[in-house]
Amino acid sequence: MTQRLHLVFGGELVDPTKNIFKDVDDIHIVGIFPDYATAFNAWKSEAQRTVDNAHMRYFIAHLHRLRDEEAAASSTEELG
Repeated sequence: MTQRLHLVFGGELVDPTKNIFKDVDDIHIVGIFPDYATAFNAWKSEAQRTVDNAHMRYFIAHLHRLRDEEAAASSTEELG
């Protein structure tokens, strides 16, 4: 069975019209979730909690799309 992991993260943006974080060291990692539905619920909870701050944004990253088990290993994976 293939896992479809999702990362939920967010933070304050420099400008609400762009996806550039004000302070990368202050990014809030909500967590890694086993499916989109669970990740969406976590994202929604954080987005609603910070709704009064127009500069705060939360995102869902589809981690399963970043790694293709069938593809050859990258040079960094071969190191170790």
